[in-house]
Amino acid sequence: MNYQRINPVTGEAASSTRAMTPQEAEAAAARAGEAFPQWAALGPNARRAVLMKAAAALEARKDAFVEAMMGEIGATAGWAMFNLMLAAGMVREAAALTTQIGGEVIPSDKPGCLAMALREPVGVILGVAPWNAPIILGVRAIAVPLACGNAVILKASETCPRTHELIIEAFAEAGFPDGVVTVVTNAPEDAGAVVGALIDHPAVKRINFTGSTAVGKIIAKRAAEHLKPCLLELGGKAPLIVLDDADLDEAVKAAAFGAFMNQGQICMSTERIIVVEEVAEEFAARFAAKAASLATGDPRKGAAPLGAVVDQKTVARVNALIDDALAKGARVLCGGKADTVLMPATVVDGVTDAMAIYSDESFGPVVGLIRAKNEADAIRLANDSAYGLSAAVFTRDAARGLKVARQIRSGICHVNGPTVHDEPQMPFGGLGASGYGRFGGKAGIDQFTELRWITIETQPGHFPI
Repeated sequence: MNYQRINPVTGEAASSTRAMTPQEAEAAAARAGEAFPQWAALGPNARRAVLMKAAAALEARKDAFVEAMMGEIGATAGWAMFNLMLAAGMVREAAALTTQIGGEVIPSDKPGCLAMALREPVGVILGVAPWNAPIILGVRAIAVPLACGNAVILKASETCPRTHELIIEAFAEAGFPDGVVTVVTNAPEDAGAVVGALIDHPAVKRINFTGSTAVGKIIAKRAAEHLKPCLLELGGKAPLIVLDDADLDEAVKAAAFGAFMNQGQICMSTERIIVVEEVAEEFAARFAAKAASLATGDPRKGAAPLGAVVDQKTVARVNALIDDALAKGARVLCGGKADTVLMPATVVDGVTDAMAIYSDESFGPVVGLIRAKNEADAIRLANDSAYGLSAAVFTRDAARGLKVARQIRSGICHVNGPTVHDEPQMPFGGLGASGYGRFGGKAGIDQFTELRWITIETQPGHFPI
């Protein structure tokens, strides 16, 4: 049985994908468990060679990825190509990590005891990836786990199943042993049962999930029933602070990119721009002009920087946030509500904590401007959130920027850079409602291996009994 994903722009079928049952998902987990020992036994350079082939196989599917992302989520060609570029980089970074999975010899107080800390593969890792940056986040869910010697299951998003299938097809072509890399697709109504069956399966040892905070909590609770560790990268409400000595031109560029890239549908998207009073009017005028220059258009035509949002639910959510803010005293500087998925870049000024847009993640092309009295007040406002993924601060004084960055409660903070910034080798993750654990580089090794203590006795033992 198959299910169809509908193109949000045209209303036509974008893809048709197998709707797996919970029982079929369990069978996939069992196959992955059987395949794991063969892959785990390979040396690091053998694993590296296969991963490098996977990166090339991803890139060879460029046209198919662009077509799939345009059709399934209304992405622009530019966003699809950026996804592919970064994802291929993530696979190559994972390949480079295969020889970095080290341990150490630890001095022992016991004479003749050689004590070692070793990192070893875990088993089967379940990766649950979302739709918004589908190649990046689909690849991130599986690449470092594979480099560490684990088998993986990618639970594809119901919103972009074909895009996620293409990832697994590329990895399969690279030469992974049968069962080591598996994709599970399901109809939307079966998502809870399928993911639950995978979490419950004894072969699955760890789970990584990228998506909403609400679903992340459900996954964490289910995994806790089996004492299975999770890595959760969840929602965000990223603040960008503009201090009185900021380079306003740079701040405007970074804020526009952070707020409106991929129509604001990125976990790191700039959701709150916190500007100190001395420069607030000037910044607001420049930023509104920049946002107004960002046209929205049909992604298939490739003539506009902004494409479609993913569905009408997003349109309704963003419209409701705008209505609520206006009713409570805010004003729209540019953009506004929309009837279709082709939403304009929208700037709402005069945002206060009485408005939903102050605290609720929009995940759409709308951003709120919040006035701060001074630096201390800006830090207070930035930290007045349940989320803590990404943040940014703009100032011409680097030492001041670092001091402010150290006071912001977030997993990531950039001084004089946008809140949207990702590199394969960096530790990526958040605090609070944004989740816990870290993807990226050596931090990923920590997440996807078991640290074991092993000793060898080299002298005769002496015991009290």
